[in-house]
Order: sequence, then structure tokens, then C-alpha cells
Amino acid sequence: MTLDSCRNSAEYWVRFADSLAVVAWPIHGCRKLRRRQGLRRREHHECKTGLPKKYDRSSSLIEVENPQSTYTSGEPRWPCLLRLAELGGLDLHNPLQPSSARRSKTFKQENRLRGLPENEIGVAIPRRQKASRSYRLLQPGGLSPFQVVHAMLRSFSGAGKCKCRIPVSRQPVCGRLLRVSNTLTPWNLSRRAASTVTSLDSFPNVGEKLHGFTVQEKKHVPELHLTAVRLKHDKTDADYLHVAREDKNNVFGIGFKTNPPDATGVPHILEHTTLCGSEKYPIRDPFFKMLPRSLSNFMNAFTSADHTTYPFATTNQQDFQNLLSVYLDATLHPLLKEEDFRQEGWRLGPEDPRPILAQGEQVKGSLQSDDVLFKGVVYNEMKGQISDANYLYYIKYRESIFPALNNSGGDPQYITDLTHQQLVDFSKRNYHPSNAKILTYGDMPLSGHLRQIGEVLDGFDKGQADRDVKLPLDLSRGPVNVTVPGPIDTFAGEDKQFKTSTSWYMGDTTDVVETFSVGILSSLLLDGYGSPMYRALIESGLGSSFTPNTGLDSSGRVPIFSVGLTGVSEADAPKVKTTTQRVFRESLSSGFNDEKVQGFLHQLELALRHKTANFGIGVMEKTLSSWFNGSNPMKELSWNEVIDEFKRRYEQGGYLESLMQKYLMNDKCLTFTMVGTPSFNKDLDDQEMVRKEKKLSQLVERHGSVEQAVSALAEEELQLLKIQEEAQNADLSCLPSLRVEDISREKERKPVRESEVDGTDVVWREAPTNGLTYFQALNSFEELPDDLRLLLPLFNDCIMRLGTPDKSMEQWEDLIKLKTGGITTSTLHTSSPTELGKFREGLQFSGYALDSNIPDMLQILTTLVTETDFTSPHAPAMIQELLRMTTNGALDAVAGSGHRYALNAAAAGLSRSFWVQEQHSGLAQLQATANLLRDAETSRERLGELIDKLRLIQSFAISKGSGLRVRMVCEPSSASQNENVLQKWLAGLPRNRSPTSPLELSGVNSVANRVFYDLPYKVYYSGLAMQTVPFIDPSSAPLSVLSQLLTHKYLHPEIREKGGAYGAGASNGPIKGFFAFTSYRDPNPVNSLKVFQNSGIFARDRAWSDRELAEAKLGIFQGLDAPVSVDEEGARYFMSGVTHEMDQRWREQVLDVTAKDVNEAAQKFLVEGSRQSICLLGEKKDWADSDGWEVRKLSMNASSEPASDPMSQDGAVASA
Repeated sequence: MTLDSCRNSAEYWVRFADSLAVVAWPIHGCRKLRRRQGLRRREHHECKTGLPKKYDRSSSLIEVENPQSTYTSGEPRWPCLLRLAELGGLDLHNPLQPSSARRSKTFKQENRLRGLPENEIGVAIPRRQKASRSYRLLQPGGLSPFQVVHAMLRSFSGAGKCKCRIPVSRQPVCGRLLRVSNTLTPWNLSRRAASTVTSLDSFPNVGEKLHGFTVQEKKHVPELHLTAVRLKHDKTDADYLHVAREDKNNVFGIGFKTNPPDATGVPHILEHTTLCGSEKYPIRDPFFKMLPRSLSNFMNAFTSADHTTYPFATTNQQDFQNLLSVYLDATLHPLLKEEDFRQEGWRLGPEDPRPILAQGEQVKGSLQSDDVLFKGVVYNEMKGQISDANYLYYIKYRESIFPALNNSGGDPQYITDLTHQQLVDFSKRNYHPSNAKILTYGDMPLSGHLRQIGEVLDGFDKGQADRDVKLPLDLSRGPVNVTVPGPIDTFAGEDKQFKTSTSWYMGDTTDVVETFSVGILSSLLLDGYGSPMYRALIESGLGSSFTPNTGLDSSGRVPIFSVGLTGVSEADAPKVKTTTQRVFRESLSSGFNDEKVQGFLHQLELALRHKTANFGIGVMEKTLSSWFNGSNPMKELSWNEVIDEFKRRYEQGGYLESLMQKYLMNDKCLTFTMVGTPSFNKDLDDQEMVRKEKKLSQLVERHGSVEQAVSALAEEELQLLKIQEEAQNADLSCLPSLRVEDISREKERKPVRESEVDGTDVVWREAPTNGLTYFQALNSFEELPDDLRLLLPLFNDCIMRLGTPDKSMEQWEDLIKLKTGGITTSTLHTSSPTELGKFREGLQFSGYALDSNIPDMLQILTTLVTETDFTSPHAPAMIQELLRMTTNGALDAVAGSGHRYALNAAAAGLSRSFWVQEQHSGLAQLQATANLLRDAETSRERLGELIDKLRLIQSFAISKGSGLRVRMVCEPSSASQNENVLQKWLAGLPRNRSPTSPLELSGVNSVANRVFYDLPYKVYYSGLAMQTVPFIDPSSAPLSVLSQLLTHKYLHPEIREKGGAYGAGASNGPIKGFFAFTSYRDPNPVNSLKVFQNSGIFARDRAWSDRELAEAKLGIFQGLDAPVSVDEEGARYFMSGVTHEMDQRWREQVLDVTAKDVNEAAQKFLVEGSRQSICLLGEKKDWADSDGWEVRKLSMNASSEPASDPMSQDGAVASA
């Protein structure tokens, strides 16, 4: 996967913070380029797994695992665009809703996130969280390193949400696996018995040796409850960092410095092919084969701008050793076969070789040059990436400011220049222990890690390390201006097609204190609706949202601070820089408000207390980039030292202002502008055609004629197809694996208690929370009118933007930071586990704070919801501003998670529940928002009607009634106090009821079941949905096993390996009750749909082996048994009504599924089946005019339809 954005980009930091379970922070993120999929938005990261990953295996689409979370992984992160996070996301614990895990996982571990989702979409999907409006995510600036520190600290406080399991360990089944003794060395025995995991005495002293490694440094970091030990391998000089912590979720990562020599994407393609077979495991694609043989909660690979990393995480010791053996052999002894290069990288060949195989020489001889095209997983992935204008903007910006650092992900124009030999040579130069950084984390003994890793490294001699740190463009001679063409944004006006930003250098990242400090400076300038940059640039109407590179990027040796805008007119483009510089001068003159700085420091205090489960992955992400660029990773972990030194300098007065004077009060900067060009996409097509003709002419010279050249390509394609099909039945006995017997039949119980407080049902979870209390309230509405439903996401935006009669939003932002860890409002949509199609919709509210501050937090939340001033003179302009931020770049948001949008749109044709969900957060919501903006800008009367309806929602948004329920998570000692606080809060709520509309007036009858959205993408996204059974039905468990089997045994080889799509998979949504197929960045959707349709017969007729069933069950339990952060405990029952007994029964049913059960489920639901609904997103071709497709467009100029016109009369019929 490519982390395709900058580390300084808000999206990257949001992603990163999310992976650490963080961001109780005001920020306005940019967009996702994805990941996270995954991590994302940093430099370039390409994900070996396919889509950004992480899902709840037990469910089908992306489910929100963390109701406290407010955005998604991987998704657009624009100011206030949680809208787009919501668009494409669904609700907690339901198949269509992105989950809320904090980072991307693998193919099989998806969207976990984030509310990323992570269901069981069989293909790693970009993670995303439940749509919501949260203070922490609704602030405009990019996340700064300071915020990342906050993120790290939050995650540093404990275990939290991460998909891990705790199976019984056993000996490996593969004799080729490295043997790892459980005995301790005499040195270790002498100390470990009387020490804890983090005691310094548990580790050798500096200078001492252990298993071929010498200790360089060791340090205890009490504020993070960890001890770090840095070592060096004696024979190869490989760098090693071990972070010991009382955390069962252990992490391994190995990274290599991989400065790209050109733009062919060789680091990215090498990342893919490295995992396609190794000396010890000479099967095709052991990485994907290991996914269902492990209980890992994270497996992936990332290609960054200048390094490539291979991480995994698991709670099981045997699993850790198994994966460590596979990862080490894959990276240090890869086979790098040419057929894998052609599959994963690029090749030229017929679109579908199967007709050639069926009809033989007759078809082969009739092939012409028009019958062949460029193919390959990475090639298609990067074509999909450049469909995202924000990704393209960021990459072209990086190429301009880092001319010495090529595009590591690969530019499709140059990918086809890469040869297999160049790939092999690059691997030999760079994938060597001497050029590696290795990190381990968790509670497993360091000695065992060193023994296993040392055995592998000892097979190498010392090699050459690449220590070349690429520096940005020299700006010492004055300003530099760069302008490039880009695609048109159909959701922006024709005169608003400019994106422009200006960047300044901010010192050296090896100075961790100053880098931290300029991160605070970045936050003060950019974060929040009240920030000076937001007011001067966006509130003023100069542009619609910040560019993807806005914020502080500290991923390289030189920190870079950028400020930019999208949606700018040609005349206003130069004003962006001059206005930015004016804000610098005004801020320097007035100084910075101490209350804002103290608010940031309070957030850090809460971060130290907040517990999450993905701490180890966060440590790896935090340290690797700076480590590769010359920083000492030990300093990256010394948070108290950094914060204390910052406080010392700050207290002396004028410190932040001095940094501004030092770095920003000059004209040594680069201004980068992208201009939307109508012919841009056509020009790319023409360039691709020229490249193809050039390659064909070279082949004609070799073979004598076009016919013979094309015939030779067809023969190569058939040979590759043969290899791919043989691999499907290959002997995998060399691969290590856990067993189903390693999974406990008993689900761990997290007891909750229920009470009634002032007539309201309250669910309590009492657990260690480090003095924090977590609050969540759901307010359900009965038969909400359709026009109001479409406005719920906008309402959520408004209450975090407009302010109240007595306080501006800036003042509220400061108070929120001083009193809470963040508050959130979001739409609610949950399904019943007992009755198909039954659901609840409404609004949910959440937040957390120190126990003593809970009264203040509840008062802040209530005041914002009930007293937001929709009647102020500034409200109309602010509402239009919010609408512009949501629509601007919306197409890029869809491109990042197109498969999810396609699936949500498809499911809308199945039932009213799914239709309502699409109205909340799908393409229908996106088009409705665009229509609102168009109407608001052209009709004062329509804008007035909109405001009246928002005020109507405000009257019942949070009110005392039968639809209100509350969940509290706190220490047992705080429960009584919190109950008293809750009693007073509930007593003060209004008692208004929501308006209703007759059920028969709206529904799903008019929704087409074959919808094609004509969008300017170079690849396609598809979703096919069918309704099945409720969670408690005995058929639910076999359907989940079936989805795993189809993903790994049929869809992955057919659609990814043979078809060239970046990802594809099947998923079962047990709570929502539907089964789904998706493909992502797919060059051949017509073929993928045929594969989907054939899946039932394939699964029905196959004799599934015990091994295959075991792998499918392991895949399900990867997500099912993952630990969750303390604030999420009890959320599943609270949100969807799934009891412990229901979960226990479903768990046993999954473990007991037989091959016969799978065959019968395939016949009943996929072959005989129920109603199916399909949606495709992509560029319209001739075939879309047939086969019953209803073709639609998304744009500001789209005609209003009932489904997307929220200004229609109450109760009007709506359709997707």
C-alpha cells in the first residue's frame, strides 16, 4: 500500500492519530488518498493487501467498532468533511458502516478502522469511521506533529482497540519454520525472574552482547509505561529497536531505505513482489496465503517516499514466530519471479485471456493491436490514485519541492519503463540487513526475538547502507513558483478550479523539541474554525478548503510548513499567498493566546490517560520515518523530556513568536498551483495510447508483424494464467499455521449493568479508565421525514461551526480543549440482530473528560446542540461555507473508497433500512449536499427554507423521551458521582418529539437494481448486495465462513491476480443481514460481475477441505476476538442490542460450520438467492448502455431528483 500523501498532510496525521486511537483534537483534515486505505496520506505507501484494510470478520461491510470515533481511515478528511466520512460510512455494528478501528489492516482485516472499518469485506478495504461531526475532527488545519504527540500519548496509556486474539499457542505445523526455544538464556534468567517486562534490569547493559547483537542504548520511559532498547547486529550493522511494554499485542516491523531512482515505482512494485514467494516458502503469494492461517490483527506492507516497511501485529506467541519467519524470509530471500513482476507490476496483453484459452488458435490469430492493453496490479492501482485530484496535487507538489526524490509509488507514464532485471537489482542493493531498521514491541521476551532474527541475519555479510537523506529544493535565493495541470472537479464551479499552496522550511527534524514546538505553532495558525488561517482563507470565501499538504510535514529531514486552498478562482490564486503572509504578520504582532496553548497541554494530559489497543503500530509509525532520516528513535519516545523543555522555553515568553520570526517571516518559499484542465483525463488516455503503440512497435520489430506480436503477447498471457491457476491448487504445507483448536469456544465477557436514571435507560461499564469517564447518548427518531433525514449530517456540521448567541465557535473550541478530550455528534443507524430490516435512526452524541469535568462536558455538549445560533447574521454564509467544504473534492473522496460507496448504493435497492443508510451517508447524500449548495447560492428563499429545517431538527435533536439512551464507561469509584451528574443533566433536557411522516410515503420501490455512476475515474469500483438473514439465524455463521472462502479461494485469484484489480472480496454482514461482493480499482468490472455471479456455483460444487474451513474460521476470529479500548467496551450491546449470549451462540456456530453447511448456504443464498442489487462507479463505456443499467452522474449541475432534493416537501417520495 502506498502512503500516498505527506506526513504533514492532515490526512496522514489523522490516519496516524487514528491508528493510535487518538485525535481528541480540533483539526480539519484533508483527504484520504488511499489507504487506512490505510495509514495514508503520508508519503507513498502502497498496500500489499489490496484495499486499505481492516474489518470485522464477523460482519460484512465496514462496521464502526468505536462509537467514540468520528472519522474514517482512510477517507477524505476535509474541514468539516466528516460529511464525506459519513458519506460512504454507515452505522455502528452494521455491515455497511465503516468500523472504527484505528488503522488499516490487511486484506482480511479491514476497515477496521475506523469504524475503518473492518468487516469482512474480504478485501482489504480502506478504513473509515462512522460518519459524524466531532470537534476533534472538525477543525480546519492539518494535524501537526504536536497533535501526533498527543495521539501517541493517548495511545501510550494502555491497551485499546485493536483486532487481536488470544488463542492457545502451539508448536508450528511446518518443519521449515525456525525453531524458537522458550527457554531463557542464563543472562536473562538471572534477572527476569524478579523483574517486570519494562524493568531496565531485565535487559543487558550498554555494550553487552546477546545472540549476535550489541546493546547501544536502553531507556525507561515511565510516562509511556515502556522501556526502549536499541541494539546493532554485530555482523551486518542492522539497526534494531525493541520497545518493551505490558501489552499482549506484539508488533514486528522491518524496513529498508529505498530512495527511488526514478518514477517507475520500483520500490512499490518490489514491495508487492517481495511478498510473492521466498526461498523457504516457495509458493506463490505466501503473504496472502498467511492471512487466513494466522490470528494476526495487522499484516501489511508500506512503500513510503524513501523507505519500505513490512509490519505485523498479533497477540499469540506462536503466531508471532510463524509470521516473523515468513516476513524475514520474504524480505531477505525473495524469489522475485518474472511472472510475479508481470502480475503485480505491469504487462501488455489481451484484456481477458480466457476466450483465447477456450477457442485456441482461431481467436489468437485474429487479435489486433486494439485488443491489448497495459495491465498489472500496481499499474491499475496508480491509475486509480491519479483519479484522486488531491492525491495528484500532493504527489506533483512533492515532485516539485523534492526534485531529488522520485515518486516511489510510480507514475503510470513511467511504470511501463521498468524491467524485471531492474527490480531484481534494486532489491539486491536495498533489501539487505545492513540497510535495514528492525523494530519489535510488546511483552514477549527480547531474547527470543533476537535469537530468531539473529539466525537469519547471520547468513549475511556486512553490506552497504543507503544513508542518503534527500533534501528539498534550495529556496535560499528566493521564491519559486510551479504550476501544473490537473483534472476538473465537477463539484466545483467552472471558475473555481485552482488549487494553490505556499511552503516554508522549519529547521531540522533531528531537533525534536523545536519540531514539536513548530507543530504547536502550526496548530495555533490552522486548527479550528477560529484559527487565523481558517478565518482569513476559508471563512472569507477565498477558497473552499485547505489543500492536502496544508500543515507541518515532519516526515523528512527538513520540516515543511504549508498553507493552501482548493476551490480558488484564477484571479484569487495569488491572494492565497499574500493573505497567508498577512496572517503571519498579524499573528506575530498580536502574539498567541496562552489559553489556547494551555488547551493543547490539557489534551496531552488526557492523552497520557486514554487507553488504546494499537499502541505498538503507532510506535512503529512514529519512529521509522525519522529514524531513516537520521534521528535517534530513542528521542522520539521521550515525551516528557520534550514537553518539559517546550514548557521551559514557552514560559520565558515570546518563544513561539521567535519561531515564526525565524522561519516564516521571509519570502524563501515555494508556491505550487494546480489548474483544473478540461482535457486532462483525455490527455492521459492519449499518452497511454502512445506508450502502448511504442511498446507494440518494439515487439513488431522482434516478431515481424503486428499479428505475430499480439499473438506472442496472448501466449505470454496464457502462460501467466496457467501459472496462476496451478497456484490455486498448490501444496501449502510448507507454510506455518495456527489451528482452529487454538481459538477458545468461550467469548470473553465484559459485564455491563443497566439502570434507569430519571426515566432514561443507562448502560454502565465499570472498568479501569485512569480517571476518565466516557459518555455516549443515542436519540432515536420514529419515521423521520425524508427531507429532514438528508439534513442530519449538515446539522451536525453546523453545531460545531456556527457558535451560540453568547460565544463564538473559537471560544467554544478553546473551552472544549480545556475541559474535555473531545465531543462528537453523528448520525445514527443501527440494525436489529433479531428481525431482518428493522432499524433505528437518529443522532448520537459522545465525548470524554476527566471525572471532575464531566458536568462541564455535558453542559458544553447540550448548549452547542440546543443553542447553536441559526438566526445570526453570519449563519447563512457559514452554512454555505460548510456545504462548499463538503462538496469540494467530493469525487476524490469517493475515489478513495469507491467500493464502499458502490456497495452502499447497491444495498439501497434491497430494503428501506439500507435506503435510509444511503440517504445518511452515501452518494445520495453527496448529491443532495451539492444540490443544497447550488440552491443556497442561487436562491435566498431556498436558503431560508434550509435554515428553518435545521432549526426544526435542533428542537428535537437531543431531548428527553423514549428514544434516548445513554452509555457511561468509568471507574467503579466514579459511578455514583457520574449517576448524580447524569440525573441533573437528564432533568434539564427538553422534551420535544421529532416530526414523523407516513411510512408508505417513502421507500425503496423506485430504486433501480442496476445503477452505473458515470465518474471520471481511470478504474472502476463495484458492489453487489443481496439480503440474507438476521444475526440470530443459524445460516448467518455459514455465510460468514462462505465469504472468507470465496474471498481467498476464488475472488482474489480471479479478480486481483488474473484481472489486475487492486482488491476484491466477499463479505457477510450478520447484523444487517446481507451478503456482498466488491471490487476496488478494477480495470475490468464486467468480468468481475461475471465472477460474482459464478461464485455461488463455485462454492456449492467445491469439496471444501478441513484445512480451508479452518483458515476461513481463523480469518473470522482475527476480527472477532480483537481487543478493544476501554471506552468501546459495552458499545456493541448498547448500539445494536447484541447480547453476550447471542455473540456466544454465533461464535459456537462459526466454529462448528461444516463443508456441507457452506455448500448449502451457497445454493440457498447465492444460486437460488434473493433479490440482488448492483452498482458500478467509473467512466461510462458503450456496454453501460445495455444490460439494464440506469446511468447517473454526480455534479453541481445534476438535476434534482426526489431522492437528492432535501428541499422537497415533507414526506415527499425519495429514491436513490
